[in-house]
Amino acid sequence: MLTRRTILLSGTAFALSATGPLRAQQAPPVPVLFVHGNGDHAALWMSTLWRFETNGWPRDRLHALNFTDPLSRGDDAVVQAGRSGTADQLRELAAEVEALCARTGASRVALVASSRGGNAVRNYVVESGGAARVSHAVLCGTPNRGVFNWETSPGSEFNGRGPFLTMLNRRDSDVVPETAFLTLRSDGNDKFAQPDGRLVGRPGVPTGITAEGPALRGATNIALGQLDHREVAFHPRAFREMHRFIAGREPAALAVAPEASVRLSGLITGNPGGVPSNRPVAGATLEIYRVDPATAARQGDALLKATTTADGRWGEVVVGPADTLEFVLAVSGHPVTHTYRSPFPRSSSVVHLRPARPLGEADRAAGAVVQMTRPRGYFGIPRDVVLLDGREPSDVTRGVPTDATTTLRLPAAEVGRTVVGLFNEERIAVRSWPAADNRIAIAELTW
Repeated sequence: MLTRRTILLSGTAFALSATGPLRAQQAPPVPVLFVHGNGDHAALWMSTLWRFETNGWPRDRLHALNFTDPLSRGDDAVVQAGRSGTADQLRELAAEVEALCARTGASRVALVASSRGGNAVRNYVVESGGAARVSHAVLCGTPNRGVFNWETSPGSEFNGRGPFLTMLNRRDSDVVPETAFLTLRSDGNDKFAQPDGRLVGRPGVPTGITAEGPALRGATNIALGQLDHREVAFHPRAFREMHRFIAGREPAALAVAPEASVRLSGLITGNPGGVPSNRPVAGATLEIYRVDPATAARQGDALLKATTTADGRWGEVVVGPADTLEFVLAVSGHPVTHTYRSPFPRSSSVVHLRPARPLGEADRAAGAVVQMTRPRGYFGIPRDVVLLDGREPSDVTRGVPTDATTTLRLPAAEVGRTVVGLFNEERIAVRSWPAADNRIAIAELTW
């Protein structure tokens, strides 16, 4: 009897019989929807998107959402301007899942969430029937037992004894059989999974939470050593576990493979009153320059000059994978923000930009203000090498990584000079701009 395998042994098909079907005949990988954390936006997933692309995921099957108002309310049940409740995030997540299924033709997606984003994922999958749409759920640093478990702030989404987490944690199992769950957490280095309340404003008061707080009963739970709260979502080590769990195999590469030509675009959103927003800003102006990586001096004319319309979108601009860039963003009510970035090795449509907060009294008294910020992790001293202008910052808390921004204020005589920020192996040079002109310079780390 001739079987299909027997027939394939003839001719050139013989070489294929040992390895299985052609790659082109394989089903496309499951679409992945990335869900950001409290106060964040889709751009934090940029390097993770690049890593999935490098490992063969089609770009159109990867999507990172923006929650409209990303910051949580003080009390989940009380409406607060510019902030969202758990019901808001549930509604927006469900709509994004349906939209991704419609675009790709897939019946199910995988969800990967950082921190608070995991609350929305659990609410959707376990409480609201989303398991039928979700094959895999990866929760990274999500405070599943809360950031604290005490009588203060009884309505907080992050209170382990509050209504929201009491609902999510009421069963013997935290998962449902239709969806495979993975949690990634730190082994004691997560600022939001600490036994003492020092990092949430109540030193010496037990939080009732341990390092195991992000684990889920019934899930695959993995501790990633000394990675911090954000790194358990955005570090290469975290990507490895995501890929293994969703794809069922090791990734071929952890490093990002560069493209010959890089296309960048994104969204400009606001920061009203210091409350981060993902609502688009119209009338913002953006200029992008190629700069010298050693000195931050501009190299030629602007690559892009744009003014946003109602959708807040900017771009696209085409650059090389080795180009160091300066983004100059002007939004009414904010300082002109000069953001310097390491080269973008691959294209991205989530180069989202927010202006800096208004300058404070100490900033206005300085000649220039320079910040170094790390959106995808915190500064851990002594774990990391952290240097701004050749010195270890004094405003970074030692021990458990807590701070993602450090600020340097220069005297008037030093305005215009180059300042270098160094985080481990990533180095960014910026130009110090005059604070008197309502300008600020930011070295924004990618890795």
